[in-house]
Amino acid sequence: MRKFIFILTIISVLFISCAKRGTITGGPKDTIAPVIVKSNPKNYQTNFTGKTIKIDFSEYIKVKDINKQLIISPPMEKSPTVVPQGSASKFISITLNEDLKPNTTYSFNFGQSITDYNEGIPYSQFKYVFSTGTFVDSLTVSGNIKDAFENKADDYVTVMLYDAANYNDSLVYKKKPVYITNTLEKNTAFKIENIKEGEYYLVALKDKNNNYNYQAKSEKIAFKKQKIKIPTDSTYTLRLFSEKSEIKTYRPTLESNNKLFLGYEGDVKNIKIFTKKNNIETPLRFSKSENKKSDTLQVFIPNDAKDSINVIVKSDNYSKDYSVKLKKLKEADSLKVSLFSGKQFSFNEKMSLKTTTPIKKINNEKIFLRKKDSTSVPFTTEINDFEQLITFDFKQEEDEKYTINLLPGAIEDDYNTKNDSLKFDFTKGSISDFGNLKLRIKNAKKFPFMLEILNSSGEVVAYNYCTKETETEMYFEAIQPSTYQVRLYFDENQNQIWDSGNFKMKLQPEEMIYFPTLFDVRANWDVDQELELD
Repeated sequence: MRKFIFILTIISVLFISCAKRGTITGGPKDTIAPVIVKSNPKNYQTNFTGKTIKIDFSEYIKVKDINKQLIISPPMEKSPTVVPQGSASKFISITLNEDLKPNTTYSFNFGQSITDYNEGIPYSQFKYVFSTGTFVDSLTVSGNIKDAFENKADDYVTVMLYDAANYNDSLVYKKKPVYITNTLEKNTAFKIENIKEGEYYLVALKDKNNNYNYQAKSEKIAFKKQKIKIPTDSTYTLRLFSEKSEIKTYRPTLESNNKLFLGYEGDVKNIKIFTKKNNIETPLRFSKSENKKSDTLQVFIPNDAKDSINVIVKSDNYSKDYSVKLKKLKEADSLKVSLFSGKQFSFNEKMSLKTTTPIKKINNEKIFLRKKDSTSVPFTTEINDFEQLITFDFKQEEDEKYTINLLPGAIEDDYNTKNDSLKFDFTKGSISDFGNLKLRIKNAKKFPFMLEILNSSGEVVAYNYCTKETETEMYFEAIQPSTYQVRLYFDENQNQIWDSGNFKMKLQPEEMIYFPTLFDVRANWDVDQELELD
């Protein structure tokens, strides 16, 4: 018996030793997208009259993000019901919830919404097409989307065609187009397919609420001014822009005993604010607010205001009249002066003082600017009312330390408050701490244009306005060492600012070009570069 047990033990050990070691796996990873087995009705069916569509797959699939991914062209008033969503299934069922148009080709582009259930492998851009007529329309139009101002275009841009025979501009605000597509995610190219021969107007929207209607206040638009004829071999570039908001202001709120906050929308460049005294309009002082996140102006209340104040806001084709009751609040804002931009100034930067209240006058005889060795430095001053800045212009020396002393009464604000004794120290940088950038623009055929140097945050740090061909060589001195990009826009109306478009007026935005080359500016280095325009 013992001999038998011993032999059995040896056999067991040998069996275990011969067994292959390893872990149980589920087989090779699935890398193949789902395959359609059949559809009912079949894809590209003509004379379609049904209400339901069923699409069968070779394996379990999952439908996700269908509301964002599914593009139906022409768009339907009532969205179809698509089931199942989120759960595993070997089929998709589509129920149409409205009557179809006669002799029309419909396409359902599912984008990236259909995926393999286990591995999430998408069945990319699956398209189901049918026609209620005797043939399927097969014409196309394609192009790409750019942003008119930014270097990067939006994703999920809706591109639309409107029938030219029945077109007017109000349709873009109120009605759905006859054909649509969407660029979806991380794609700027578009292609509208299954179009009927004819003439159309081409429009694109960053359609935030997915209703295929333009909301001018919140959405970007792009358009082709002339109608297009399909079939066509042309491709189209559409430049998305946000329309400049029309000026609008909101009822002022009392912030302190001598200050109101005035909220606004749009461009306040030409705004003027008044009050009435003896039926005569008297200007009110105002500036931008530093402490509010939204667009807000701070309007200063004159000393002689009593129980209420009449605030009149005027701009181009805009006028609004407010009456604001005054009451005793916290202390009125008092005059405070600080050094703007800190104690270290770059070589080309001018020194400025920031004030908390509007400045009535400056007495330069009570201001003394000296170098480290106490040598006096002559200067002039300039007041920027909107920014509430006092800027000093003087001959700057590199690596120099300066002191500015303000005697009492050097600055007086609108409330007859004068400063006490003030002293500020600041330093100018060394020219060797900065770099220089020389740019030569080749093939410039349109003038004027503005060339701007952008830092890594997209802020303009330097610019040059070019009005003729002899000015296409530009030199930017004392640039902070960093990496920069250059952009250029053609200033059609010669106002030296970039202007957006307007859909109603059929104005395109001014053309903006971003040069792809990034420039590495180093301390005490010169960069010389040629930039070529197409």
